[in-house]
Amino acid sequence: MTLQAILAENAAIVDAALKKYIPPAEGPGGHIPQAMLYMLGAGKRIRPLVVMRAAQTFGLCGEEVLPTACAYELLHTATLIHDDLPCIDDSPLRRGRASCHVQFDEATAVLAGDALIVASYAALADQARVSPAELVLRVIAEFSAGVQAVIAGEAADVRGEQLPPDEQLLQFIHLNKTAALFVAAARAGAILAGAAEDQIEAIGQYARTVGLLFQSTDDMLDATGDAAKLGKPTGADATAGKQTYPGVYGLEETRRRIRQLQQEASQMAAQLPAEQDFWLALPELLVKRQS
Repeated sequence: MTLQAILAENAAIVDAALKKYIPPAEGPGGHIPQAMLYMLGAGKRIRPLVVMRAAQTFGLCGEEVLPTACAYELLHTATLIHDDLPCIDDSPLRRGRASCHVQFDEATAVLAGDALIVASYAALADQARVSPAELVLRVIAEFSAGVQAVIAGEAADVRGEQLPPDEQLLQFIHLNKTAALFVAAARAGAILAGAAEDQIEAIGQYARTVGLLFQSTDDMLDATGDAAKLGKPTGADATAGKQTYPGVYGLEETRRRIRQLQQEASQMAAQLPAEQDFWLALPELLVKRQS
């Protein structure tokens, strides 16, 4: 199967499972679940796939970690809702459709994001039905650390809009806001599969590189991409004065760094014990993506 076919198959599995963690759209607060489902209605489901394939890499069926895979998608979607709010990026589009606060209203968007975060922990608790409790507890701890890193990265991202281009600040933002969740997702799958510590560390390092690759290509798409294909406005980073790869390094050096990150990720993928075709294809997909 091609990676695109794997993504589509995985998305169908994850989409069916996600509904379990959304409360009924009933009563005066029923618009909150509606907003949650609206925002979950699109997306590639890359982070859940990383969780599931990491588990398979170390000998556990991917569907055995489906609750944890869902947790990462629920959390990721919550961060997108909050990221788009007028007080953060004020973005009118996300995933090719109106942002949550545009489709509904600002208060609904805040609460829907909060509810998705809570739902992500419900999904993690559900993992304990099929996995040893001590492994689930470790995954929850690493998940929580990843969430804190995303928040720190977002805070630095907002503050960085008021500062001149800064290489160290850029690295902090991208390592925390984007890469941290990829790292935690890969480590979660490996932990639940009972992988050895050096194996958990190895797949985490791979995921860190992939996370940086994802964000650097995202920065490049904002600078040079097609808004219709991207599903969100382009040029917004430069307008807001954000810390980005093109803003710090320029377009040509950014392209060179993207190629370097892709090469590093491919080298790390070749050292993993299984699922190498998938781990080799993922960096290539990120580099070639248009959305």
